[in-house]
Amino acid sequence: MVSSGRAGLTARPLIARNVTRDTVLATDLESGDGLWAKFMGLMGRRSLPVGGGLWLPESNGIHMMFMRFPIDAVFVGKPSVEGGARVVISVHSALPAWRGLVPLVRGAHGVLELPTGTIASTGTVVGDRIALERAAG
Repeated sequence: MVSSGRAGLTARPLIARNVTRDTVLATDLESGDGLWAKFMGLMGRRSLPVGGGLWLPESNGIHMMFMRFPIDAVFVGKPSVEGGARVVISVHSALPAWRGLVPLVRGAHGVLELPTGTIASTGTVVGDRIALERAAG
């Protein structure tokens, strides 16, 4: 795994696809694999560009403390045996900055933190299947 310079984040981004609706949630998704990366999340950033995002594997909750901007959050389950897609367990649109903890999502095994409006623009709902793929390069 290659570091991007931010503690615990991988340099080679992921692509998040909603395979149920044939839409793309993110084309430049960083992966926060370590404990520190999960704690820091998107704190300290000024914004999140369209197509960007953060994947927090093995997580079932997030916080919005010290965040400068709102985000959409998509909580997913474990990867399926066939194809590795993950079922959407819960969606949270436009989570406001500085609001504290988002309630833990039972059954979630990962969270996609995405720019506000991504859930609406992709039509993502509970029950959809999300595939995470390595970007070319």
